[in-house]
Amino acid sequence: MDRARRWIKGALAVTAAAALGVTALATTAQAADINVAKNAGFESDLSNWTCSAGTGSVVGSPVHGGAKALKGTPTAQDTAQCSQAVAVKPNSTYTLSSWVQGSYVYLGASGTGTTDVSTWTPSSSGWQQLSTTFTTGANTTSVTVYTHGWYGQSAYYADDVSVLGPDGGGGGDPVVIPAVPAGLAAGTATSSSVDLSWNPVPGATGYNVYRDGSKVASVSGASATVTGLAAATSYSFQVSATNSAGESAKSAAVTARTATSGGGGGGTVPKHAVTGYWQNFNNGATVQKLRDVPSQYDIIAVSFADATSTPGQISFTLDPAVGYASAADFKADIAAKQAAGKSVILSVGGEKGSVSVNSDASATAFADSAYSLMQQYGFDGIDIDLENGLNSTYMSKALHQLSAKAGAKLVLTMAPQTIDMQSTSGEYFKTALNVKDILTVVNMQYYNSGSMLGCDGKVYSQGSVDFLTALACIQLEGGLDPSQVGLGVPASTRGAGSGYVDPSVVNNALDCLTRGTGCGSFKPARTYPGLRGAMTWSTNWDATAGNAWSNSVGPKVHSLP
Repeated sequence: MDRARRWIKGALAVTAAAALGVTALATTAQAADINVAKNAGFESDLSNWTCSAGTGSVVGSPVHGGAKALKGTPTAQDTAQCSQAVAVKPNSTYTLSSWVQGSYVYLGASGTGTTDVSTWTPSSSGWQQLSTTFTTGANTTSVTVYTHGWYGQSAYYADDVSVLGPDGGGGGDPVVIPAVPAGLAAGTATSSSVDLSWNPVPGATGYNVYRDGSKVASVSGASATVTGLAAATSYSFQVSATNSAGESAKSAAVTARTATSGGGGGGTVPKHAVTGYWQNFNNGATVQKLRDVPSQYDIIAVSFADATSTPGQISFTLDPAVGYASAADFKADIAAKQAAGKSVILSVGGEKGSVSVNSDASATAFADSAYSLMQQYGFDGIDIDLENGLNSTYMSKALHQLSAKAGAKLVLTMAPQTIDMQSTSGEYFKTALNVKDILTVVNMQYYNSGSMLGCDGKVYSQGSVDFLTALACIQLEGGLDPSQVGLGVPASTRGAGSGYVDPSVVNNALDCLTRGTGCGSFKPARTYPGLRGAMTWSTNWDATAGNAWSNSVGPKVHSLP
């Protein structure tokens, strides 16, 4: 979506690329093995570390564990290398690892006395662990480990460095009982299980998971799925961190409720629904008040919220161009739509939107500000239309925090681009799955796209019934409930730079997915009669074209099985 008509400067090409994955070697650490790196989590700022030309600093966000992390800021002439000389034992093998974030981040070891090593990642919007191993020479007692970015690239972050192997005489950071885990959040909830995640704790070797005060699991990583739960039941969860020194206190509790069946939020939304974006600006399309939006629209997404100077926080300002005499008049229109059985939500993002939720603090700021706007204007929920990237971990936390405030009737929609939903490993897709317990519908934008892969692995061009059905199949078979999938298309040829299809094509796609009729060359292996419906950008462009889209697609959606 955009505030002016969106013109994508180039069609996205379909490529088959393997995501970079680093697998830690499965060598078993002997009893004497320790982490010989000092101040490995940068909790003592840059003590024991040397950074080139003042390019390194310590920050409080983002962090992987603890309260601090390293930030390296490369220049055109400097890679912002930070290094430490560690004491090692000759003829010994060490595993070097670190959690990193950013573009072109390197991790390596030099002066090993044998073969120096390094590894790197081209890009990571969230924390990713790099790992490699090295063997010391016969006379090697000191090795330099380092991390750095690349010339002229953006800042990188590193945290929780580990050089695991025999003590070379320098010892390591003393083992103490780990800190209490922070950031505990509930993710996807089925009728019998709840996914939990939390922030890793430096020095922890494991975690205990508690349900209603009783320990139900012990895990090595910072996530767990608690199973064997009763449907439609609320549970309280806590976690603690453990290592050889003992167990931390339990974390703050988080409450999660198991599902009954199917999808999540949106208690006021009909089984089959039409979503339309209402423009809070004038870009040449018909200017409307909310009262002018046709009754075929069940969910009206007010576009858009604005970012503030506080990370994660959003605000909303009514544009005088839309003709409301006052905010009270706007609120009255929202209330009137709700009285008619419609949901009015606030969309966050758009092509020019730049809301960033990438930390616990920004997640809380997002949830608090979104809920405040819901209370102020009477919005039923929010729409996530962030087209410049998002962090699935923290956005999921933010949305669950908002849900806890707003309650079961929260309407939560998403409008990712086609590239965002090609794989369940993408940040947008992961977010949708993480919030499946509260998610109303994902209306992917089947336009301004270019060719994409369908669920059968074939390439489909936008502007066809096959493009709609084969790409929807990825979501339908990738973990979303059919009630959480909708087809997003432009309302007219002027509503997008490319990808417009006649309403009859949309209707054929809806029939294909729900009834198995009207398909093109692609026909799904099964039907999805619970499919939520369709979305358009925008109600204003629809009005410009005489409401031809809603007059055709609306009745089709409302007559789905």
